[in-house]
Amino acid sequence: MGALGGLDQRLFTRVAAARVPGADPALRRLSHAADHGRLWLGSAAGLSLVGGHTARRAAVRGLGSLALASLTVNTLVKWSARRPRPLLDGVPRGRLLERQPHTTSFPSGHSASAAAFATGVALESTRYGAVVAPVATAVAFSRVYVGVHFPGDVLAGAAIGAGAAFLTCRWWPPRAALPERDRPVAPAPALPLGRGLVVFVNGHAGSGAPATAMPPADRLRDLLPEAELVERGADGDFAALLGEAADRAAEAGGALGVCGGDGSVNAAARAAAERGLALAVFPGGTLNHFALDVGVPDFESTAVAVSGGEAVAVDIGAARPGTGQDVRFLNTFSIGLYPELVRIRQHLEPRWGKWPAAAMALARVLRTAHPIELEVNGRPRRLWLLFAGNGRYVPEGFAPAFRPRLDDGLLDLRMVDGERRLARTRVVASALVGALRHSRVYGAEHVPWVELAGVSGADTLAYDGEVAPGAAGLRLEKERRALVVYRPARPLDEVRAEARRAVATARYRRRMRGRRLPADGGPSV
Repeated sequence: MGALGGLDQRLFTRVAAARVPGADPALRRLSHAADHGRLWLGSAAGLSLVGGHTARRAAVRGLGSLALASLTVNTLVKWSARRPRPLLDGVPRGRLLERQPHTTSFPSGHSASAAAFATGVALESTRYGAVVAPVATAVAFSRVYVGVHFPGDVLAGAAIGAGAAFLTCRWWPPRAALPERDRPVAPAPALPLGRGLVVFVNGHAGSGAPATAMPPADRLRDLLPEAELVERGADGDFAALLGEAADRAAEAGGALGVCGGDGSVNAAARAAAERGLALAVFPGGTLNHFALDVGVPDFESTAVAVSGGEAVAVDIGAARPGTGQDVRFLNTFSIGLYPELVRIRQHLEPRWGKWPAAAMALARVLRTAHPIELEVNGRPRRLWLLFAGNGRYVPEGFAPAFRPRLDDGLLDLRMVDGERRLARTRVVASALVGALRHSRVYGAEHVPWVELAGVSGADTLAYDGEVAPGAAGLRLEKERRALVVYRPARPLDEVRAEARRAVATARYRRRMRGRRLPADGGPSV
């Protein structure tokens, strides 16, 4: 330890003696800007405002990694190491911070936060990570340059921060860059410029677009100028307008499009499957699970696939009661805790907004809920939750992140046992330490169907974020390759470049038409 401490001191002295023109005020201000994570909070806000879904995921993972790293450094490591700060005798006065820190030196909390945020962002997007990484490196170096840390403090802090970011993957795995692209193609009409496409635009859906984005209808007109749009406002009849759009698409011999969240996509998928239409999904909700898993993360991807007639066939999940109407789902089905949570959230959402309402609903459900009783394939069970995914989700943990395929013919069945003591606490604890698959209160398997009978204590069921009345008996199964969805077969970078060229060409043609001279030869107005 003495040799390492001596090396640390020599490196600190060398940095203190270095003279970098213009660096003193810049690094001093940068180091101050990173106090209490302010720089990274601002960076996360910027990513969320100007980026898309990937940028928001990167911002959330970055902040989660930062919180974990800060907790580790400030509550555990600093108080156990208790290393004093460097002496400032050799540091030029112009570099010194106005207020010197009073905590111990090892490890560097600023470096831990910087590395955690940058690594968390990079795990979701190497592009955004490449933008953040130089700033994080500069923050870490600034802590030595302004004289508040030894180089070893900075390296240790950076290692803790990066480790915290990687640890978040145990609870929330990064989404795969692209779904599998070796799926068999399905026949779908090619509709250049959107000719023959009728798009139902649910303007009442929660938008996941950046605050600076163009309205969805305008974006669609830019990408597919000959598509017909059926727009729903806040007071529009959802079912009637969607049915009208589907009927028009069927009459035109074209395809049905939908712009909205997962609930809107579910309803449009049912309408398209019933009429034998291909479906074009333009992700316009908050989470857009189905669009991301099928491989259309943005409007441009869908527009290019529609123009070229590129599509795949996907499964639809079905919950069939003994009597009554079937419930079809594209993403997930559940009974138990989650449907009650959704019901309470929807009741509170008009007053409090979606995410505060979700937090209040979760707290209420965890306090008041009771297990449900049922038979699963003839075996009596008492469960807190039964979850069925339309396709195999990965990873096999508490928070399934994505599906590599949507045509595998399998239900991803997961259950939380309600028989054992402290089952909810145990399953959460197992998830936090990454040992869920070994927990005795949690079970998971992949099956083509499952029979549920004698269901009691479950008045509602949830599917794709919506709720419906429960049933005493259900058969969950798959409708194999029942829906054709537009999805480009080519790499997304190539697809987006083609979309940009098409939009630029369309705009140029519109400008040229506007500049044509009238018949009398006078100026165009």
